[in-house]
Amino acid sequence: MSLTHGIQLPVQSQSTLYAEAWEAGAGPADLVAVARAADRAGFGYVACCDHVAVPRRLAPAMGTVWYDPVATLAHLAAVTERVRLLSHVAVVGLRHPLLTAKQYATLDRLSGGRLILGVGAGHVREEFESVGAEFERRGAVLDETIDALRSALGPAEYPEHHGKRYDFADLGQLPRPAQRHVPLWVGGSSPAAVRRAALKADGWLPQGDPRGRLPGQLARIRRLREEAQLEGEFTVGAITEALYVGEPGWDVGPRTLTGTPEEIAGSLRAYPAMGVDQIQVRFRSRSRAELIDQIGAFRTAVAPLLTD
Repeated sequence: MSLTHGIQLPVQSQSTLYAEAWEAGAGPADLVAVARAADRAGFGYVACCDHVAVPRRLAPAMGTVWYDPVATLAHLAAVTERVRLLSHVAVVGLRHPLLTAKQYATLDRLSGGRLILGVGAGHVREEFESVGAEFERRGAVLDETIDALRSALGPAEYPEHHGKRYDFADLGQLPRPAQRHVPLWVGGSSPAAVRRAALKADGWLPQGDPRGRLPGQLARIRRLREEAQLEGEFTVGAITEALYVGEPGWDVGPRTLTGTPEEIAGSLRAYPAMGVDQIQVRFRSRSRAELIDQIGAFRTAVAPLLTD
């Protein structure tokens, strides 16, 4: 068993559903410090979200702090060495695929081939309407955008795509990505998102599926890929419960997994037993220092127990 682990970075998105209190007063220096800690600790990736604008009606739950993923991941690429850079997820239907390809190809080139492009359909109507993008047909738009991005992020200097919404050829884009094949993961847990991941992507990023729901989702992905005779590498992800390595001594909430490294690892080993390849972890913390301590404790004491 070998279970890769990554982390959704703090500070860069501050939904009330998961942001810690200390993040409200944090900034770029804190973001860099946490990314460097994850890099030193051998995490598989650091992730950044994507929202262009949050309507006032959703701001109480979502907040309005959403750093741009391309700018943020490019900044972090310059201050890290090995950790991969994941957009979790880029709402690519908000932008023309050639624009998306230019941004992320440049990011991959600048980072030495560390990009993982996570994409999703999006869910905020006003966000789409404000930039003139299609909301009602965002799923169909995403399907075609993935096809267009496969070409636009491939090795050809002059990518080509001919679809219902996007049509381009004889338009050169350099630099090309450093990777010959940029991994593309689809995020989302709806039936349409799971099908899209299985048939069009290199991996799946579930959005909040509890453990009990994952086996059914994974069985469907396997069935869809078998029926389509798809045999390439496919990465299955999961988002774990909130974690705290050790005994917190403060209220970390009823759904937080705490305890000794052996207890936490024992619980997390259920994921690869289901067929999960990578987990995204989130640590409860009261400060940047405590979060970095948790990252270090996980790397030193828990991660070695997740690899046979």
